[in-house]
Amino acid sequence: MAERENNNITTGAMMLIVGGLIGAGVALLYAPQSGDKTRKELGKYAKKARRRTRDAVEAVEDFTEQVTDMAEAVGERAAEILDKGKDMAYGAKKGLLKAMAEGESRLEKQRNRLMKMIG
Repeated sequence: MAERENNNITTGAMMLIVGGLIGAGVALLYAPQSGDKTRKELGKYAKKARRRTRDAVEAVEDFTEQVTDMAEAVGERAAEILDKGKDMAYGAKKGLLKAMAEGESRLEKQRNRLMKMIG
């Protein structure tokens, strides 16, 4: 799902940039200057836009990688905590069984003692 959202963000950014390029191109074509000058400006603008697009895509990829790494680290930490919880629960069960065994032993002693008293 996160990959789908990243693709949507990248697609949206690309569409925004392409729309900007088309709009700028149309504006330059209707501007009152010579064709040579307009073509040179379009070429410069296209190079600049290409560089910015590449930088934006790299930034999105870096961000995606960082989020993925963070999610993996959180998952690993959650697994560690779960394992510790299982160990703690096992220790608690063991302690409870020991206490119950002691209680049974004491009850048996008291029962025997009472039986001796009664006869």
